[in-house]
Amino acid sequence: MEKFKVLGISGSPRKGNTDVLVKEALEICKGGGLDADFISLSDFDVLYCDDCDFCRTEYGCSKEDNVKKILEKMENADAIIIGSPTYFGSVSGKLKSLFDRTLPMRRHGFKLSGKIGGAIAVGGSRNGGQEFTIQTIHHWMLIHEMLVISDKKTAHFGGIAVARNPGDVLKDKSGMETVRNLAKNIVEISKRNTR
Repeated sequence: MEKFKVLGISGSPRKGNTDVLVKEALEICKGGGLDADFISLSDFDVLYCDDCDFCRTEYGCSKEDNVKKILEKMENADAIIIGSPTYFGSVSGKLKSLFDRTLPMRRHGFKLSGKIGGAIAVGGSRNGGQEFTIQTIHHWMLIHEMLVISDKKTAHFGGIAVARNPGDVLKDKSGMETVRNLAKNIVEISKRNTR
């Protein structure tokens, strides 16, 4: 039997706290026996969608960048964890561009339908808009018919952490706990789906 596959995507345009959080979640998933893969958007060119309608008739995109590789990994995953820094109460522009570029997956058979989705957000203060950022991620998941989950026991909307400078997130014990609990929930749900 194939291992349950979890894809973690850091939506930050630079390497930093969002990468740390998504990797932490993936480590918990690996510890639970799941296969885990990590993508940082800081390593990829992601052009924005300009509604050219190419994907209305063909499965693909007219843009020539790295997005095709990311979409293939999304399609092959059983669960997707999306992390984002909080920029003006929402996701990063680069992550929003990726979300828009997933339109072919919806138009051509809802390829993300039924996959588990979890969200992580980090902001500069405890009430820095992280819940709005997670809400944006959840909305994208729901539009793709994904099964949205939250963290377990701490019972929030997902992983929510605070950090201003690189590495600060490691000092946020309660934030790290929500991230770990999100991953634990994915592990538990994966076991239910393999019985």
